[in-house]
Order: sequence, then C-alpha cells, then structure tokens
Amino acid sequence: MTDAAPAPWPTDGPSSGTSRTVTLTDLLQVPMHRLRLVVAVAMVGLLAALGYVLLVPAALSASAVVAVRPVVTDAFTPSGAGADRAVNMNVESGIATGTEVVQRLANSAGGDPRDIRDALEVEVPTGGQILRFTYQARDAHRAVQSANMAAEAYLSVRRTMYEQQRAEMLRSYDASITKVVAQQTALQKRANTAKDTAAGDALVAELAGINNQLTQLNAARTEIAAVDVNPGWVTQTAEKALVTSAGHRLLYLVAGLLGGALIGIVLAYLWESTDRRVRSVADGREASGLPLLGTVRRPAFRGSPRAVDADVRYVAMAVAERVRQPARVALVSAREDSTTLTAGLAVALAVDGREVFVADDSGRIERLRAIVLADRGRLPIDPSRPLVPKPRPAGSTPAASAA
Repeated sequence: MTDAAPAPWPTDGPSSGTSRTVTLTDLLQVPMHRLRLVVAVAMVGLLAALGYVLLVPAALSASAVVAVRPVVTDAFTPSGAGADRAVNMNVESGIATGTEVVQRLANSAGGDPRDIRDALEVEVPTGGQILRFTYQARDAHRAVQSANMAAEAYLSVRRTMYEQQRAEMLRSYDASITKVVAQQTALQKRANTAKDTAAGDALVAELAGINNQLTQLNAARTEIAAVDVNPGWVTQTAEKALVTSAGHRLLYLVAGLLGGALIGIVLAYLWESTDRRVRSVADGREASGLPLLGTVRRPAFRGSPRAVDADVRYVAMAVAERVRQPARVALVSAREDSTTLTAGLAVALAVDGREVFVADDSGRIERLRAIVLADRGRLPIDPSRPLVPKPRPAGSTPAASAA
C-alpha cells in the first residue's frame, strides 16, 4: 500500500518488552497444538510394543515347591522351641539361589550360569518353611525340567552339607573315643600290676569313671550317626499342565502407548521451543509492536483459498476508520499463506474508494494479481486512470499499522 508521513498511533495492547506469565493452560496448549505429532509418536510406540509381543515368544514359568525340614536328633519328638528345630528361611533361600545350585543346574540342563540365575526365582512364603522354585524359559519342557532340577539340586546340596557336618562330628567323637580307650587300656594295665590294695582300689575307681565316659561317648556317637540328614521333600513337582505365561503382555502394549505419548509430548515441547511463527493475537502484537485493527478467522475448510469475507470487510472498515491518510498496513498471518488475505483486504479497501497499492518481494506477485483480477468486477475502475501508478516522491517516510 502507499507510504506517507508517519502519524501517531495509540497502542491497544501490551508492548513487546512486557513479560508474559506462562500459565498451566499455556503448557497444556503445547501438546494440544501438536496433537498430530503426539498421536503419531504414540502410535509408533504402540506398534513397537505390538511387534515385540507378536515377534518375541512369551516366557513360560514352571514352579516346584520344596518343604524344608529341620534336621533334629529325634524326628519323632514333638517340635518345641529348641534351637536345633529352627530353620532360617533367608539362609535357605540364599543357598537355593547360590553358586553351587546354579552350577549344578547349568551342568545338567546346559546354558550360561548367568542366564540361569536370571531365569531362576525362589520365593519364601511369609511364616512358612516352604521354598517355591520358579523357572522361566521359552518352551514348557525347558521350564518344567529346570524347575524340578533346581529343587532337586537344592536338596542335594543341603543334604551334602548336613552329611559333611555329621561326618565332622562323628570324626570328632571317634578321636575322643580313641583317646579314652587308650586311657582305659593304660589304667587296666596299671590296675593289673598294682600290688598295694589301696592303690589298686583307686585305679579301679578311676577305671570305672573312664568306662562311664566311654559309654557316654559311644551313646552320643550312635545318636549322631542315627540322625536323619534329609533336608526336605519336593511336595509339588513342576508339570506342563501347570505352566503359565510369565508377565502380562497387555502391559507391554500399555507401556508402549504411554511411552510413545510421553516422547511425543517431549518432542512437541522441543518443536514448540524452536518454532518462531506467529500463531496468536498476542504473538502478533509482540512481533510487530503495532496496534491490532482486527483479526480474520481461519477458513472453515483447509482447502478453501479464501478467508472469511465478513472478517476481511471488518478489518477493511477498521483500517478505513483509523487511517485518514496514505499509510502502510502490515498483515500478520498465523499459519496460512497471507496471499489470499492480502488480496482480499486490498479489494475490500478499493471497493471503499481507497487507492491501494500492493507490493511483494517474495515471488507472490502473480498470485496476488490473479486474485485481484478475479474480484475485478467488484472494483470501481476509472477508465481515465493509468494502470501503472506514479513513482513515489523522494524523501517520503512510511508509517505502519497492523491488521
């Protein structure tokens, strides 16, 4: 449009230097504004989770239950509060998942001990002397076999420990008995060779004490040798009919959808932080620093090449009211191409009798000319007026306004 001398314009909005408070609504508008991006990334996450669920075979779990038995000297005596009847289930759980059990399972079933340790899980119910061995594998046969072998390996390791303890105790008793027998033999010889009656009686009394000690040692050894070192029993073996699918595959889909949505929201904020386009009235005011004369709504259909005519006429009326002399009008577009808006406003001002000149430096002059000529029937054309405008006088200073 034509340029002329500047005129004072009162501002009707905040200046560009005024800081604007960011509210929760502004934060929520960012993902809503980039809703297509958020939905697209969420769908990608859902498809990735669906591909994992469909392509990766499900892990199967098999469980075997072992009842842990305390090792006591008399298995038929009712259990009491004795220390020999207490079973520390934390220790038993540590042994069940220990290196020796895992190594035996690796040697029997084959595989990496680290993978076996990850697949094996031992649960201890609260207040019970029970170990539940759960093994996860890709096929039911491997899961059942490994769960049963883990339970048997634990019982074998624990039985070996108890047998070693019993063997050590028996070895200690045998050493004590051998020492007492040697003392008994020596006293017997001295008693047989004693000539003094008093000395002989003393040796006989000492020999009786040695015999009693030997009797007690033999009785204790017999009791230790008779101890049942069975650490427990497998009360429930793993079977193929009891194999269950490990994990909840539906949770993978939910996690993929929510994870994709979260990534999409983060990308929306990143895109929004780098996007400097004008998308609102406040952005237009801050970008131009000029008063707002009017706004034009977006077309009802995205494919429509024209803006809303009523809004364009309203803006033209506002420009005609505020501009009493030649001036330059700035058009700020939110997202659409401003070519149609520029041509429509120029035609509306020309219909009102204004002299309008449209300039372009971005290669849209042909489109502007085509849109203006399409509305040529609405223009009051003077045949005596030259089609080419006169050159602008030198030294003229432009004034600016915004619509």
